[in-house]
Amino acid sequence: MTDERTCADHVDLVIAGWRDQMPDIVGPALELSKRINRLAGRLQDVMRAETAAFGLTTADYEVLGGLRRVGEPYQLKPSELASSLLLTSGGISNVLRRLGAAGLIEREADSEDARVAWVRLSPSGVRLVERVMRSVAQGNAKLFAEVDDATVQAAADRLREVLVALGDHAPQTPLEKYD
Repeated sequence: MTDERTCADHVDLVIAGWRDQMPDIVGPALELSKRINRLAGRLQDVMRAETAAFGLTTADYEVLGGLRRVGEPYQLKPSELASSLLLTSGGISNVLRRLGAAGLIEREADSEDARVAWVRLSPSGVRLVERVMRSVAQGNAKLFAEVDDATVQAAADRLREVLVALGDHAPQTPLEKYD
């Protein structure tokens, strides 16, 4: 432990165990991956709880959010939506059927190419996703309430550096800029 840390977290205990059992695998990469996984789990818990309160699954939330973040008219082709959310075409189809039955999305054939269909948020879908997005954001803010904003920002900045170093560069096409 370094002097900067005032107390141990759960990962410190895990690392200590691995240091005793297999010291050759212990290093910064293991610590980072364990902490990211632990934080991701906490964030997923918040998202699941907040979306469930609105009767949505995480996949529903991701699809609705994916449509909302592209701006008006809040529409994409199913293939573009699946690609931007890293979902399979089968997975996206099931979610789109469910959201369509709930009246949260509308499907429309392209007027110039009958082979192309568009998925668009319905007015009630826009209202719902905006409420859910605010609820998730409030849940995340509550999760991080005891952490100084500067620390959260520094962590986000450092993780960006890691992702860029791993080749995760921002795409240049308009649709992909939202991934």
